Amino acid sequence: MNRENAYVLWFDELKREDVALVGGKSSSLGEMTSSTNVPVPYGFATTAHGYRFFMEQTGLENKIKAELDKLDDVENSALLREICANIRKLICDAEMPQELADAIEKAYAELGQKVKEENPFVAVRSSATAEDLPDASFAGQQDTYLNVRGADVIIQKVKECYASTFTDRATYYRVKQGFDHMTVALSAAIQMMVFSKAAGVMFTVDLVTGNDESILIEGSWGLGEYVVQGTVTPDNFTVSKKDMKIVSRMINDKNIALVRNPDGDCAEIVIPEDKAKAQVITDEQVLELASYAKAIEKHYGCYMDMEWGVDERDNKIWILQARPETVWSRKNKEDKPAEAAVQTTTSREIVVKGLPASPGKAAGKAHVILDPADIDSFKEGEILVTTMTAPDWVPAMKKAKAIVTDAGGMTCHASIVSRELGIPCIVGTKSRSEEGTKRITDGQMITVDATNGIVYDGILEDAVKPKEEATAQVVSEYIPVTGTKVYMNLGDPDLAEKYGVLPCDGIGLMREEFIWTTFIHEHPLHLIETGRSQFAIDTLAEGMRKVCQALAPRQVVLRLSDFKSSEYRDLNGGDKHEPHESSALLGWRGASRYYDPKYAPAFQLELAAIRKVREEYGFKNLQVMIPFCRTVQEAAEVTRVMAENGLARSADFKIWLMAEIPANIILADQFNQYVDGYSIGSNDLTMLILGCDRDNETVQHIYDERNLAIRRAIHHLIEVAHRDGKTVSICGQAPSVYPDFCEFLVRSGIDSISVNPDAVKATKKMVAQLEQRIMLDAVTGRGRTLGNELEW
Repeated sequence: MNRENAYVLWFDELKREDVALVGGKSSSLGEMTSSTNVPVPYGFATTAHGYRFFMEQTGLENKIKAELDKLDDVENSALLREICANIRKLICDAEMPQELADAIEKAYAELGQKVKEENPFVAVRSSATAEDLPDASFAGQQDTYLNVRGADVIIQKVKECYASTFTDRATYYRVKQGFDHMTVALSAAIQMMVFSKAAGVMFTVDLVTGNDESILIEGSWGLGEYVVQGTVTPDNFTVSKKDMKIVSRMINDKNIALVRNPDGDCAEIVIPEDKAKAQVITDEQVLELASYAKAIEKHYGCYMDMEWGVDERDNKIWILQARPETVWSRKNKEDKPAEAAVQTTTSREIVVKGLPASPGKAAGKAHVILDPADIDSFKEGEILVTTMTAPDWVPAMKKAKAIVTDAGGMTCHASIVSRELGIPCIVGTKSRSEEGTKRITDGQMITVDATNGIVYDGILEDAVKPKEEATAQVVSEYIPVTGTKVYMNLGDPDLAEKYGVLPCDGIGLMREEFIWTTFIHEHPLHLIETGRSQFAIDTLAEGMRKVCQALAPRQVVLRLSDFKSSEYRDLNGGDKHEPHESSALLGWRGASRYYDPKYAPAFQLELAAIRKVREEYGFKNLQVMIPFCRTVQEAAEVTRVMAENGLARSADFKIWLMAEIPANIILADQFNQYVDGYSIGSNDLTMLILGCDRDNETVQHIYDERNLAIRRAIHHLIEVAHRDGKTVSICGQAPSVYPDFCEFLVRSGIDSISVNPDAVKATKKMVAQLEQRIMLDAVTGRGRTLGNELEW
């Protein structure tokens, strides 16, 4: 049987060019085994031919196609989840064809003989190959099963690797990009298990700065999965390539580890405090790892990303995996063209058009990301081009020069976050022209004119011209005082100092979710389970402190956590604690979590952080807002829980309610008794009053905050709230986008308006003009009035 028709190939039979046979991961393991002196745990790989044979012999091809034919709407998450689960079950339940099973069983027995160990423990790693797809990551999550033993168990794990082709996420992206699901093939690498007492990753280039003069090594106790997943903060070492000396080290608190069980499978353990804070590997081991990294980089001729482990039995270091970190060949810095030599153009060739979500202009290299699993490959200063962003994309978004998305409207996640970060952003290219991810190629140089919603090919000359300084004009700029307060929306605490100098009256909306996705990355209940509650409290408090300190003595209103269950699942450890909801937008979110016994301990972490900021740090300017509170009873219950945790309403501690559900408006006279004021969330309020999904392109034209139903609701809320001495604000984007809507709010007597940082000055000036006009109208008696159409 030739290699193309083999079911199994040994690592020393493989080269890196064998991606079509066994996928990227397996071919790279083969390359290191057959062509380098780097220590790699031995093993074998099932082939793409074996995968296709499995699909044909079991009749799964037709069954899978029949299931996929039912997927008439990939945006229907419940349907997508059901169909993908059905397909994965079909694959896992199918009996492995005897020829393929025999080949795997025989190879496993031979592996035992070669390493002189009967029934050895192995790791089973999926390795994706796809003949017509631009990126093997379409295959799925690259599942890995550790500490597996016995031929029957290995065969089952191979099937589970096959099943990972049809995760919800992988299937969604293939549909969106128009790729054939059946062109993907899976290999499984069966590799001797390293009994890692310590493990981690290393890189031959700095992923943030692009500096290639050093080797970066990260490690923690136990198996390396927790380092790769970001569950622990690993020790960090930097080694100079030139003289092979450790130039920096950072030893972190590594208080949990994933370890192998002697009888199979893995378990999480807590590491004693003295060991948790100790250096995970010796300096000699750091330098040995660096020497392997340097050798691997030299062999491959490009930057490399590697995984390693130190075996507890003999203290030997093993390289578990290596893959090229970039697609271009490594060059010395002096050989790279200087930035000044970048080619510019005056030709304005339009690539795509979209909605101008966050104004500005930027030019640079496009990085097209189709699978969220590839977020970590995004580099500082690139232009992010993707289908749509989500909360767990924020760290990558902060690095972006600009953002372009296929889907979304002016209130989608990408729009809101990019405006707060001050990054030019165009959304919804599909609705205005065609998908940016199809028209823009990865690595293409483009210019993003987000003020007008146009992406041009190449670097436009006027986009990189140095701007003339206008310092004197800025210094002398006059910002009027207004009776209607103008607050600012802010998510990222790191931007508080930068934006704190703006002439705003405080923060009207600080999104707590930013701190979770940017600095914590883990589900709060997972943190509690692993004994790291204090880490969550301290990290939340630090983020809040930054904002309160930058804005003091001005008010900062923190919106308590409002992740949806689908977003919570994206945090590490989230799968275990989150339900699968057919409509997460209208599910278990906001206030309904805070008093629920299943989530209440997590809510208490937030409250402890707020108390720390107010009591330990002394920032009494921190107030809070309750989001998505459906009933008066919920308001009563949440404020009771807060009071029991030391956060009762008082003269210097105010509790606001996010008015974003029709019930908040209709029953405002009853909600008044539990809160000090309201902030209108016009995005959700408009959606729920009009019954219109703001992110659905089909009905997007109906979505409009200026609709009379919305204006009547807001006018009524202001009237009822003021009757009981409560304040009303608004934190949606409508006031800064529509002058007529801003005028309606000011004439209705709204107390404050909260806008994104880029709109603070303009909104302040617009409000001042409106207030002067209203006073002039009152004097002359000839001004415009709101009319009687707003009567409830």
